[in-house]
Amino acid sequence: MEQIKADANLNEELPTGLDRRQAIKVMGLTALAGAALLRPSAARAMTTDGTPMQFMPKTKPDATPLENELAKYPKCPYCGMDRTQWHHSRHLIHYDDDLVDATCSLRCAAVSLSLNIDRGPRAIYAADFSSAGETKPLVEVDKATYLIGSELPGTMSRTSKMAFASREAAQAARREHGGKLGDFDQALRQAYQDQAEDTLMIRQRRAERRKMMEKNGHGGGHGHGRH
Repeated sequence: MEQIKADANLNEELPTGLDRRQAIKVMGLTALAGAALLRPSAARAMTTDGTPMQFMPKTKPDATPLENELAKYPKCPYCGMDRTQWHHSRHLIHYDDDLVDATCSLRCAAVSLSLNIDRGPRAIYAADFSSAGETKPLVEVDKATYLIGSELPGTMSRTSKMAFASREAAQAARREHGGKLGDFDQALRQAYQDQAEDTLMIRQRRAERRKMMEKNGHGGGHGHGRH
């Protein structure tokens, strides 16, 4: 497990005057810079808020997304992983039009925030890694402390990014596993910085899995299991 790089950009303060929605938009646009996501024909199929239709969350609007959350949102829409299995790292984004993206990890939540660049989040939640519950409860990310780059296994990323409901619990985990403490914006910034390397890693692992499945006579598939 790689430790977090000493990157000045991680701790760089966001420009003054930027609220959470603007900050996410800035980071999301940076993540998408240089990527040709839309063909001219696709660019014409825009929603009124500027988000391409193909990237809109496919679930119905949900004003109470935390009720029966895992039953309503069992799979991550971006990688297909089981959110109950990965309950310790899962995230949930409740957009201001009541559409919901529930993911397995901060990495996939960052993808959602990039693709829905003009859809503001009403609230973002992350699993409390310190909870001893069978299923770790969700907490608002604004109230959480992230442990970034520790020896704890990452989900869909080489760089671990786990959320803790209390700073004291995060500090205790840091003493045992290393890493750095940060807030949600710092963890999200790191997730965007990791996207290229993490995507290459995931694609390589899934390609290897497909080859093994074909060799064993199980056919192809997209390998929607562990990254």
